[in-house]
Amino acid sequence: MEISFQSAPENTVTVGQSATEILYALGLSERVSATSVWFNPVLPEFSEVNAKIERLADNDPSFESVVSRRPELVAVQYEWHIGPTGSVASREQFHELGINTYVMPADCDTKDNSTGGDGTRIAAFSPEHVYKGIHELASIFDVAEDGDALVADLQAREAEAVETAQRLALPEDLSAMFWFSSPNESADPYAAGRLGAPGYMMDVLGIRNVVESDEEWPVVGWESIARADPDIIVVASMDRRRFPADDVENKLEFLHSDPVTREMSAVRNGRIVEMDAHAMSATMRTIFGLEALVEALSTMPFEQ
Repeated sequence: MEISFQSAPENTVTVGQSATEILYALGLSERVSATSVWFNPVLPEFSEVNAKIERLADNDPSFESVVSRRPELVAVQYEWHIGPTGSVASREQFHELGINTYVMPADCDTKDNSTGGDGTRIAAFSPEHVYKGIHELASIFDVAEDGDALVADLQAREAEAVETAQRLALPEDLSAMFWFSSPNESADPYAAGRLGAPGYMMDVLGIRNVVESDEEWPVVGWESIARADPDIIVVASMDRRRFPADDVENKLEFLHSDPVTREMSAVRNGRIVEMDAHAMSATMRTIFGLEALVEALSTMPFEQ
């Protein structure tokens, strides 16, 4: 979808933490009037500017609350919030009011969101899709040089993390699973499919994902995961409380107490990694999640 601007937007509402933090990182916080859909606290370097910006909702904002801020642009992280069947509205509903919308390409490129839920990847996610979004937002706001600098910094951090992992001499056929959440602590988990952001992390580090689905976050039975017996379990930490298992402490309690999961080698050998939930989505923070995973691997015992 083509969008055009006579000048850089002065008033933007964000629906999604990813778009918000990218705008902050581009030095555009003064152009953001309101925000919504947050999983984790804002990056520390943006805490002061973020405190001045209205939070419409931690989860889905209403269409009316977004429109009432009279934005020139609504910057969106997930198409399922603002898209053909958006929970907030369709893009056309905003465009009819003269409000432009921009959806981050990391949620559109290589992804089919018509399948419902969190969508299905038709090809593997790459940080290049995040970098594309940074460049496009920088173009919209006429700060291309700042976009180039941000992308260069993220690319350097990505390369350094991969090089550090290569020096670790990790065991061959190392396997893992990423657990985002569950409807409740004992329900089957929403586990990362092989083509999303966690799949990218595992792929560049030479780790095998025991979940082979192309869905972004398929529901996978604990018994199936236990049979696959991943060497590492990465659990999402978040402030959101839509489900009881959003709480990382509930996840850890379940893993150590359930008669099936407590016998998994990752649990028995202390190979559980906590990671910001936002890093498990296709966002700028995916690079930070990669760094956190490499740091955890550097101290992790692999002796049985």
